[in-house]
Order: sequence, then structure tokens, then C-alpha cells
Amino acid sequence: MTSSLDDLVSLALFARVVDAGSFTAAARAAGVSKSAVSTRVARLEDRLGARLLHRTTRRLALSEAGAALYQHAARMVAAADDAAEVAEGASREPRGQLRISAPITLAQMHLAPLLAEFLRAHPSVQVDLEATDRIVDLIAERFDLAIRIARLRDSSLVARRLATDRLVIVGSSAYLAKAGTPRSVADLARHNCLHYARTPPSAEWGFRELGGVRQAVAAGNLVVSDGTVLRESAAAGLGLAVLPRFMVAADLASGRLVTVLDDLPRREIGIFAVYPHRRNVPAKVRAFVELLAARFARAPWRTPESSGTAGAPPGRPT
Repeated sequence: MTSSLDDLVSLALFARVVDAGSFTAAARAAGVSKSAVSTRVARLEDRLGARLLHRTTRRLALSEAGAALYQHAARMVAAADDAAEVAEGASREPRGQLRISAPITLAQMHLAPLLAEFLRAHPSVQVDLEATDRIVDLIAERFDLAIRIARLRDSSLVARRLATDRLVIVGSSAYLAKAGTPRSVADLARHNCLHYARTPPSAEWGFRELGGVRQAVAAGNLVVSDGTVLRESAAAGLGLAVLPRFMVAADLASGRLVTVLDDLPRREIGIFAVYPHRRNVPAKVRAFVELLAARFARAPWRTPESSGTAGAPPGRPT
């Protein structure tokens, strides 16, 4: 079936209804009446011969056919939004909604002041930040940008390295006074090694000593899915934890936490800004990534070994 211009308008309004969660909100955003939106969606359902939305007095729910159609309609709307922004001129003032996904602890500790600075500089932008440790689907969930801390796998996304950080083993002085300070990887077997649930134990507690022998240690009585809880548990004297320096730099400086086994080969991790692969990056995305790169380049938690990597040109994730 060949789509007409009328169909494209109806598809766009259908996607807006799903995104907004109601006909009223979609109509307000589109600048048309609620009845016009409702008529368009009903006409689209008649043309396709399938119900797209289940309506109740309290909520809307996608039907199976509606869910399948929404993926295509949402991509069409996103492409239209991108085209409009390009048409307005890439050098114009950043504007519109900027949807960002970022790890919870990084967002809490280091993004909040940057968001304030960014919004003061660009008052026409509205930021929608989802602080989550899950890996979001940028395309399907319509995020403009994600910040990820990892070794990224190859994909169609563009990734810009903002900084390189280092994982360190930390514990409290009280815990080490009681349990002893480990001098080798083998010594970790006698310690309470706390575990971050989103990382396989073999990766979290797997180390290569100077001799090249890899040993995995994963014995501990706490498993958590939140990095802040892991850090606080280590500071409370429960055991040892593997954490990035950006999370514990202030604790190390104050003596609240101390590092152990610093002579192990470095375990570096990248902090990346990741965004969909597009020839014309929206001004709002470009401006925020530039701010991140500039601020992370002189972040106090960066170590001398990791300096000089922020602001590298965009490339494909590895």
C-alpha cells in the first residue's frame, strides 16, 4: 500500500499520541484540536484495517499492530525533526528537547552542575535526563545522547571519548586493620569482595598480575546493582570493592577509603558520549558533548595516565 501525504500526517500524529500518552497532550504539542488528532488516528486505523490503540478512560495502550507501526512512525518523526533542525541551520542556537541517558552515579556526582551550566547558556533547550545503569536503545527509545562507561562494542552508533578512567580496589582503613591488607591477587581469596551485579564476577574481580597469570576472585556476601551503595558499603567497612576513580576520588583524598594492590596492571575504562550515527548532529547534542569534553578534560578525578584522551574525534565504538 502506497502512503499518501495524508497518511504521513496521520502517522506523525499517531506517534505523537503514543509519545505524549494522550490525545489531549499530543494535540496541544501539535497545535491542533483533540478531535482533529482523534479523527486522524481513527482514519489511519480504518485505512489499515487494524486497531492501533486500546482506549480506556484512564490510559492508552498500544495493540500488537500499533506497537509494530509505532516503531516505523517514530523513526519517521525523528527523521522529520532532524531534517527541520538541519533546515534551520546547524550554526543556530541549540533548541528543543535533549534526551540524555547516563549512569546513575555519574549523573548524581558530575552531571548535575554541568546541566545547570548548559541550561544557563542555552535557555531554549529542555533537558530530559534518565539516570539509569541499563543500556538504553538510543534509536528505539528516541534518546539524543547516552553517556556510557565501558569498553564499547562495535555498532552503528558514534562514540566520542570524553575521558579515560581507571578501576581501583578500595576498602576502609577499619576493614583493612581487621582483615589485613592484600599484597597479591591470591590474597583476595581471604577477603570479602563486594560485587556489582551488572558486571560478571570474572570481569570485576579478574586480575592479571605482573607474571601474566589471571585469577578470578568473587567471594563476598553483598551483591548490589547500584554503584553508590557499593561505595558506601566499602566505606562502612564491609569489604573491598572495585570502583572507578571518578566515584571515589574524594573519598581517597579524605582517607575515607584507601586503595590496595595499586601495582596491578592498569584496568582502564572509557567514558564516552554516544549518539546515533547522523551526518548532521543537532546543535543541542553538539553543544552538550563539547561541554562534557571540556569539563571532563580537567576533572579533578582524572589521573595523569588518563589525561590527554578527552575530546578525541568521534569514531565507532570498540
